[in-house]
Amino acid sequence: MADHYYTQKPTVKHDVREIEFQVGERKLRLMTDAGVFSKNEVDFGSRLLIETMALPAKACVLDVGCGYGPIGLSAAFRYPAAHVTMVDINERAVELSRQNAERNGIRNVTVLQSDKLEAVKTEKFDVVLTNPPIRAGKQTVHAIFEEACECLNPGGALWVVIQKKQGSPSAFAKMEELFGEAEEVTKDKGYRILRAFKK
Repeated sequence: MADHYYTQKPTVKHDVREIEFQVGERKLRLMTDAGVFSKNEVDFGSRLLIETMALPAKACVLDVGCGYGPIGLSAAFRYPAAHVTMVDINERAVELSRQNAERNGIRNVTVLQSDKLEAVKTEKFDVVLTNPPIRAGKQTVHAIFEEACECLNPGGALWVVIQKKQGSPSAFAKMEELFGEAEEVTKDKGYRILRAFKK
């Protein structure tokens, strides 16, 4: 079977490159590689989530499916009093996120290899951010939502970016089922930013 970005140990030949990504007034310099999601540039969905997300200043944040780190590192940079835990099943992505945090001097992060939220299931968070692995299937995406709901503190928020054509209606319905209600915060170019608060 061909490698996917949600493969635990990608075997595809390395193709390391550096990209730049603007966060506020600062450019983050991010290393990417073959076998990780959106290796040539930060994808539109992630950028939309980064631009839209509003977090408590001292939040304990979880980025699920962090890839090489654009969402989690942007959150950590923009909210220096927060702590961001970043998880991904892909060991290549995890290593890149660790390197990218170091390269950019971002220290308020922890990066862990994890199948969904397995590595952090005993922890609690104020915010969960995810650009979920759509190609892994609806079952996996909805399991991430379920596990996120479990690990959120009361009043905590799940933020999700998802394309309408890749399942945003079912994602919205699942979030409503889990949280009682959900909202569409914004939309652009077919992407939806969804948010739900834990009661």
